[in-house]
Amino acid sequence: MKYNFIMTATMLAAFIFGVSSNDASAQSRKTRELEEKVRILQDSLSRLNQQIETLEEENLRYRIESSMTESEAEPDSTNQTQTGIAPEEYTIEVTDSLLDLWYVHQMAQDAEDEVYDMDAVKFASNVPDEVYIERIKKMNSFIQLPYNDIVRNYIIMYSEKMKKGMPHMLGLCKYYMPIFEETFDKYGLPIELKAMAIIESALNPRAESRVGAKGMWQFMYHTAKSYGLHVDSFVDERMDPVKSCDAAAQFLLDAYNMFGDWNLAIASYNCGAGNVQKAIKRAGSRQFWDIWPYLPRETRSYVPAFVGALYTLEYHKEHGIKPESMVMPSVVDTLVIKKQLHLKQVSEFTGAQIDELKNLNPQYRHEIIPGHEREYILRIPYQYTSEFIEHEDTIYKHKAEVYFDPVTIKKIKDGGDGVRIIYRVKNGDYLGKIATAHRVSVAKIKKWNNLKNDNIRVGQKLIIYRGGSGPAASQSSSSGSSSKASKSSTSSSSGQTKITYTVKKGDSLGKIAEAHGVGISKIREWNGLKNDKIQVGQKLTIYTNGGPAKTTSTSSASSSSTAKGHTTYTVKSGDTFYSIAKNYPGVSAQNIMDYNGITSSKLRPGMTLKIPQY
Repeated sequence: MKYNFIMTATMLAAFIFGVSSNDASAQSRKTRELEEKVRILQDSLSRLNQQIETLEEENLRYRIESSMTESEAEPDSTNQTQTGIAPEEYTIEVTDSLLDLWYVHQMAQDAEDEVYDMDAVKFASNVPDEVYIERIKKMNSFIQLPYNDIVRNYIIMYSEKMKKGMPHMLGLCKYYMPIFEETFDKYGLPIELKAMAIIESALNPRAESRVGAKGMWQFMYHTAKSYGLHVDSFVDERMDPVKSCDAAAQFLLDAYNMFGDWNLAIASYNCGAGNVQKAIKRAGSRQFWDIWPYLPRETRSYVPAFVGALYTLEYHKEHGIKPESMVMPSVVDTLVIKKQLHLKQVSEFTGAQIDELKNLNPQYRHEIIPGHEREYILRIPYQYTSEFIEHEDTIYKHKAEVYFDPVTIKKIKDGGDGVRIIYRVKNGDYLGKIATAHRVSVAKIKKWNNLKNDNIRVGQKLIIYRGGSGPAASQSSSSGSSSKASKSSTSSSSGQTKITYTVKKGDSLGKIAEAHGVGISKIREWNGLKNDKIQVGQKLTIYTNGGPAKTTSTSSASSSSTAKGHTTYTVKSGDTFYSIAKNYPGVSAQNIMDYNGITSSKLRPGMTLKIPQY
């Protein structure tokens, strides 16, 4: 919350120093005094607002970190499997972790380096500052590499303190760095940016952060989609080192075009362009070390860590660090797959090690390449390529009935197998967030738990059926009783359920759509809405199972044909269709997309949009 004392100060000063119209000299003097007092108050207000925003950011980060460290479910000692995990706690994330333990053990060899609080520790080294400075200068980096006590600390950490981790990462560098260098060179970017992968993930293609960023380049879901990475039940291209690096290069190119400085672009990769812009505004400067105090705490260390990692890549020999020998193949072939293929089919028929295939193709979440849906690639050690090509048709048929069992495939597509999970609500949770995390709808969670509204409390236990395939609802289920005041429903012989929903105070189309597991565009279509505006008491028709067939006159078509004209808007950094639409009453995000013939939500700064006028 910001406090504006200027108006009050002006009125108070004018009252105290009331200006006399008969004394021009006194008037001038008192005006100057008033202006000086206003200036002082403005400076005080600016400092106060900065302190408030900093505290708000720290509070938000604390809440996120606290929520991430809390336990998601209580242990049940009476229902344990041999692995020590209760069936009701056996989430998708746990499954992935168990499947990928081989990679963790290979990279860490059951040992980790000590974790340091870099804000509190100050390392000592026998290497003098002059040597570090001279070595950095000899690197002749296209990116300006700063040097100070903070940077020095990270140089020492990577080059002297990570005695277990750095040999592993340097061993992986032999395989991954040529890929990254080629990608950055393709976009005309400094190849030094390759060192960012060390900071982001320690070169682990399956790395996952506490907040859901995944892959070697740590993309969040929506950012990944906006930069062309495909994510579904079978494939997560955030974990493809090649494609995710390509997306990272595009992101960094956009960031550099925005800021014109590589240190700022690198910082924005960690905290987002909005936070960097906010820091620039507070500091009144575009120099990294000027805005450094105004950046989020974790981002302040990002550029120094980048310098430390890049330095160690260049001078690890001088520090006695020897890259470990890795099992990554030196030569890999890339094959286009147009049919459904399981990595075990390839392994069993060609003799390639399954772990090696998984390591080369980490984007396939269940070891299945859904090539029958769209083209995908298979990376395979070159010595097995001829065997695969020669017997390709046979390999596709090999144990196909086992690896592509319809029940198993359906479970994957549904995002789960109906296993009952007990979820414990954490600080910061809400039904929409929980539903997204478990790939179910809000309506189903409410039905399974007899919830009459969206209110939940910290510590509350919720029953969730993984993938949404829970037990059939009884006649007395909460879905019928909990919403008598706001909706009524009828079922058709085709399995469609038609609901008449009465809009309540605080509702929005997005909230209603999420609660019923349908799209906003569907609600608009079913109700002939031209935009997202709704009113309290308004009746909406909602179909929970697809709805009737579309007529020839849909709302999306009419949204552009009924426009009286348009104005233009130039996209700025951080804009979304929704944020732009909010500035134009009566216009929705979908209206803008339809009017411009856009099907993707991806926006780029500088893009010109036509805003329809109704």
